[in-house]
Amino acid sequence: MTDAKLPASPASCDTLTVMFDGACPLCRREVGLYQSLTPLETVAWLDVSEASASVAPQDRARYMARFHVRRKDGRLLSGAAAFVALWLVMPGWRWLGKLATLPGVTPVLELMYRGFLHLRPYLQRLVRAAEAKRQP
Repeated sequence: MTDAKLPASPASCDTLTVMFDGACPLCRREVGLYQSLTPLETVAWLDVSEASASVAPQDRARYMARFHVRRKDGRLLSGAAAFVALWLVMPGWRWLGKLATLPGVTPVLELMYRGFLHLRPYLQRLVRAAEAKRQP
């Protein structure tokens, strides 16, 4: 699947749009896993780290700090809620998306995601160091 530009009007569009930080090795790997699947509905992938992504500078920083999706109805979700929206259209992940919609589950996932965000810079350094060691 190819990256797509955000629709000119965020009010609504015909696809779920995933906004991710392609400069982050962790994010890139996870999104790559999702992109290797055939979603149950069309998903647009927008790497907001690329200069060619048509994203306002203030939005770019926000999208790179947390995982975001824009639903077909135009609603912007971030963090655990964004993952749930994506999981619901991904084969093999839909069960987790449905589980996450049970009362109280998404807030717990959000707390876990916020904890991960504190570790993310350190994990990125570890992954980058491991990748550098593999190169000749």
